[in-house]
Amino acid sequence: MNVVELIRKKRNGEILASDEMKFIIDGYVQGIVPEYQIAAFLMATYFRGMTTEETAEFTRLMLHSGDVIDLSSIAGTKVDKHSTGGVGDKISLPLAPIVAACGVPVPMISGRGLGHTGGTLDKLEAIPGFSTNISIEEYKKVIAEIGLVMIGQTKEIAPADKKMYALRDVTSTVECIPLIAGSIMSKKLAEGIDALVLDVKTGRGAFMQTYEQSVELARALVGIGTSFGKETIGFITDMNQPLGYAIGNWIETVESVDCLRGNGPSDVMELTYVLGGAMVMLGRKASSISEGIDRCKEVVANGKAFEKFMALVERQGGETKYLLHPELYPRSAFQRKITASDDGFISSIDSLELGLSVITLGGGRTKVDDIIDPRAGILLKKKAGDLVKRGEVIAEYFTEKSDIVDSVHSRIAGAFSIDVSKPKTSPLVISVVDKNGVTPFHY
Repeated sequence: MNVVELIRKKRNGEILASDEMKFIIDGYVQGIVPEYQIAAFLMATYFRGMTTEETAEFTRLMLHSGDVIDLSSIAGTKVDKHSTGGVGDKISLPLAPIVAACGVPVPMISGRGLGHTGGTLDKLEAIPGFSTNISIEEYKKVIAEIGLVMIGQTKEIAPADKKMYALRDVTSTVECIPLIAGSIMSKKLAEGIDALVLDVKTGRGAFMQTYEQSVELARALVGIGTSFGKETIGFITDMNQPLGYAIGNWIETVESVDCLRGNGPSDVMELTYVLGGAMVMLGRKASSISEGIDRCKEVVANGKAFEKFMALVERQGGETKYLLHPELYPRSAFQRKITASDDGFISSIDSLELGLSVITLGGGRTKVDDIIDPRAGILLKKKAGDLVKRGEVIAEYFTEKSDIVDSVHSRIAGAFSIDVSKPKTSPLVISVVDKNGVTPFHY
């Protein structure tokens, strides 16, 4: 086979056979197919898409490009969660220890920032000393000891996705349902789970900005999970404004600790409890999502969830003193305030603009090998619906880059819209998607 011909075939909208897809993916992993040709294949797929059968085969090949972990020796139903990516989306950090504290083992293999969205690994690595790069044997030991583990992809786990993930980020081929589905599910199916909960974002700060696109992606993900014998539930959740108040790796980690102590922002707590309730139900520790939510609230209130997170940080080499005393963490050289341009209500906050602004501040990547500044970020002081006065502080931002302060200041300020009327509120959790279809979500 000839890679150029296969790229042309996909560019022209034709269907790739299993052996043709395998030739491309195996060749990339082995270093035979160069990165520039994979970049062309990704762009062709972005524009032409894949059939349902192609997407399933793409996922299977990505999954079996490496090892599939066996956690059968660990008691309990292993459940993980995955988010399709949002701005201020730090949910995994409080969620995983909460669910583990409820007695459900959580093996979590996470990713780095992708496009304008943040990554769980980057947040964890903002904790000095925390290692997300541990062996599969150590991965098994940590989950056996603590009931929870949070790492990045190793060379053994879906290596095709590991390479392709970084390339998608810097070739503007992220927002493609087959590529997203194959990437997510190949990692999740490889980590040894029995069930999976999905948080599929919709809105301005999501990769899928319309509800219809988000449902299409959720159906694809649930379909793949179900076909592999994993009980899978997806939630469509709103991403038209950032989650919580913190956007940026270290400050999101601090906000996550606040959540584990029961003091987190209401939207972050709400979504954490809904996803956690579903995970606890799938983990057979509750008979319904509602009962699972109650269990999650209980372990936050009694401190067991916070203790679980601190145990994880210590076990994976992190320095807990910064979580207990965040004021000890090094501060950014430049800290600036954004003030309201007028009196009124915050009518909307452009999540996409703020996510892109954080990249400019140094909190994200524009090249595969970019080094992230964990201190860079934006701290909101107001959310949509809040009343503000002209000149009142609505956000702060932090950076080490003196040359971008003025330009990014205008961009962040421009992400806030102010109106004389209070905006209508929309639900944070919109729908639930499972093997039976899509239904509105009600607590």
